Amino acid sequence: MGTEAAGELGATVRELREAYEGGRTRSVAWRQAQLRGLLRLLREEEAAAFQALHRDLGKHYAEAYRDEVGVLIKSTNGALQQLGKWMAPERVWVPLIAWPATAQVVPEPLGVVLVFSCWNVPLGLSLEPLIGAIAAGNAVALKPSELSPCTAKFLADNIGKYMDASAVKVVQGGPEVGEQLMEHRWDKVLFTGSPRIARAVMAAASRHLTPVALELGGKCPCIFDGDAMASARDVQVSVNRIIAGKWSSCAGQACIAIDYVLVEERFAPVLIKVLKSTLKRFFPEADHMARIVNERHFKRLSRLLKDKDVAPSVLHGGAMDANNLYIEPTILLNPPLDSAIMTEEIFGPLLPIITVKKIEDSIAFVKAMPKPLAVYAFTRDAALRRRIVDETSSGSVTFNDAVVQYAIDGLPFGGVGQSGFGQYHGKYSFDMFSHKKAVMKRGYLVELSLRYPPWDESKVTLMRYLYRFNYFAFVLSFLGLRR
Repeated sequence: MGTEAAGELGATVRELREAYEGGRTRSVAWRQAQLRGLLRLLREEEAAAFQALHRDLGKHYAEAYRDEVGVLIKSTNGALQQLGKWMAPERVWVPLIAWPATAQVVPEPLGVVLVFSCWNVPLGLSLEPLIGAIAAGNAVALKPSELSPCTAKFLADNIGKYMDASAVKVVQGGPEVGEQLMEHRWDKVLFTGSPRIARAVMAAASRHLTPVALELGGKCPCIFDGDAMASARDVQVSVNRIIAGKWSSCAGQACIAIDYVLVEERFAPVLIKVLKSTLKRFFPEADHMARIVNERHFKRLSRLLKDKDVAPSVLHGGAMDANNLYIEPTILLNPPLDSAIMTEEIFGPLLPIITVKKIEDSIAFVKAMPKPLAVYAFTRDAALRRRIVDETSSGSVTFNDAVVQYAIDGLPFGGVGQSGFGQYHGKYSFDMFSHKKAVMKRGYLVELSLRYPPWDESKVTLMRYLYRFNYFAFVLSFLGLRR
């Protein structure tokens, strides 16, 4: 990165710091104005947003609205409605011995925060955390992914038109720009992307002791309990939702997309049959599914399929169009568990189906893998549901659907272990970008000398009663009525 460009970046960071230190981002009026500006942007620039998402990823405008624009409108309206409640201090209990006293938790902005978004949901994963950061009263630098250049340009062209351009800035560029940004001090960094780059972000953040939140991914399993399906309709609805959670979510290029399915051997033929027929109905034309983001990822997915040990497991699909970066929805049955397709996050339209003897065996299978961002299970069996919740660890668990948990503001979105740490969405976004400051106020009416030296056994006795909240014994001992 050149000296001039680095200087411009430094000036951008300084302007953000000045905007925050000036105090205006803290007011409720400023926060509300930015959120209303974001709503206007989403409403007035909707067509341009759809166009950018189609150019970057081939997303149909219906998918773009369902997964990005519509979700953002919902989230922004929710933040506006709840902002006063989120900002209000929270009263907390104070022991009687501290009387007269009050205590509360006061949320305050962290300061100047940096958001790295990713290419697969480039609008949604840029603006969803921005909503929380703005609602919390921060100044924000947003670094969109260079792999979705049209959406990055859309954000850069429009954010400053609809929001405070000195306190909310979009920084475009490739990896070198990201590295240069991490040379600066931030009050929080949120990174969404791959574990490889996340490690570099954390290493760079450590130089300034900057707190980091990571939204990564992993191999999200889907357990299909055919034995607990009450009817053919249950099977069909489950398959509809599996397809939506795999191929209709950016062609499987989503951190919470289904990565593979676990099913009992005896139910695999039925599941595969219904998957095949429903895929034909859902995707009559190629343009109803997003394309692969770029040639590099297309080649990576092609290598997964062309592996000589994996190729024989392909049951459906597998056609590839390199010119249009399109891979047909593909179903595989029992590819080798040590192959790359079963050890790496697939992040594409390839769905391995793994058979087990008993559906309960799927729990051990999931536990043997790194902790995923999400676990999905289609079952009516309450005992199996309890075991999945109790015995597996993941960012979230969703029963009888997939991906929809992302749109529920009351649920935190985030990973655990290798799938990331830190949670946002709704109030969780506000909390991620806030500091919970403890505030206590005491009066002068009561003063107990037992807390001060010189020490003696009677003071220790009184403290023992206080820390056990045994006020009756404390009063008796204090008055000399108990030895």
